[in-house]
Amino acid sequence: MPSESPTNPFRFGPLALDEAFTDRAEEIRRLSADISNGQDAVVFAPRRYGKSSLIWRVAQEVVSRGLLVAQVDLMRAPTKERLAAKLAKTIHEEISTPLFRAKERLKIFAGLRVSPVVTVDPRDGTVSFSFDARAASQDIDATLEALLMLPGQLAAERSRRAALVLDEFQEVVDIDPALLRLMRSVFQEQPEIAHIYLGSKRHMMERIFNDENEPFWRSAKQMELGVIPVDLFKTYAIERFADSGKTLDDEACAEALGITGGQPYSTQELFYFLWEETPASGTASAPTLAGALEATLRSEHAHFSLLWERAAAAQRLVLQALAKEQPGRPLSSQYQQRHSLPVTATVQGALDALSRAELVRKEGRGEYRIAEPFLAEWIKRYES
Repeated sequence: MPSESPTNPFRFGPLALDEAFTDRAEEIRRLSADISNGQDAVVFAPRRYGKSSLIWRVAQEVVSRGLLVAQVDLMRAPTKERLAAKLAKTIHEEISTPLFRAKERLKIFAGLRVSPVVTVDPRDGTVSFSFDARAASQDIDATLEALLMLPGQLAAERSRRAALVLDEFQEVVDIDPALLRLMRSVFQEQPEIAHIYLGSKRHMMERIFNDENEPFWRSAKQMELGVIPVDLFKTYAIERFADSGKTLDDEACAEALGITGGQPYSTQELFYFLWEETPASGTASAPTLAGALEATLRSEHAHFSLLWERAAAAQRLVLQALAKEQPGRPLSSQYQQRHSLPVTATVQGALDALSRAELVRKEGRGEYRIAEPFLAEWIKRYES
């Protein structure tokens, strides 16, 4: 019987799990300690930096020690009713299931102001919840308040530590800005619960946690999630190639990491295509990397095209300039002249908008760089 072909060891797109997860040992240690100690924490991380994969690994660690972890992605809860449904589902699955027998699990929702509609999937027995969108606003608010209190109540009753993880927390502002005050009033009375806030829109997260006029001001320990050190990613990549019967030479590896800078998603993506371009038992070299980069840009074409279409004319000019020369100083007259940029006020407005969209980042002394590792190359090839 012929042996199976090796599976590509690199992953991008979904969560990076198990062997696909790289490093973050210090972040895992710190967040695990925070959850164990009941310490609230906020994690700032740009898109595609692996914050969801990180918290999944942390949850594995603390759950193995008997802690309870409930997670809600606010990006998937555009209304208060949907948020209530997501909260009810994660409380049922991650809090009540480890604590109660099957017949008792749904009883914890009996006292809610708005009763949920509970649906059981006959195929696998999974339970889902929904709340009537026609319910009065004050009734939904009371229901949300009760749901937010439940993890703490249930954990305290059984003398268990627990954590509530709120991914893409900045989206609460779009759901209803008043929820910030409601959540804060509940959370500050939950010493037995660690609240972990993840966010990718830095300007919004900073306003929520660093503005003294906001309810969450200075309410949580803050952690900045950066890129993974290149040396660690180099070791990881070379080992993954070797484990699958292929070789990654040092020059190609260094060049690939120079392109991605250790940004987790982009590095996994480029190495995925580099592995695919390398024949069985073959070696990935510089020419192989060129083909992998082409494949990566094709993979990102739809995403970058949409970003480009949404960008205003001045933003496109700034991106084109940075694609040619970065880090750059678009606010300097010399840079503006070299790249035929508009007046400083217009450039400043474009930079502000691009920064809010996480497409460019400031690196100090007036220097800016395109944040997406492959976007600069895509612009040079398709939009210059």
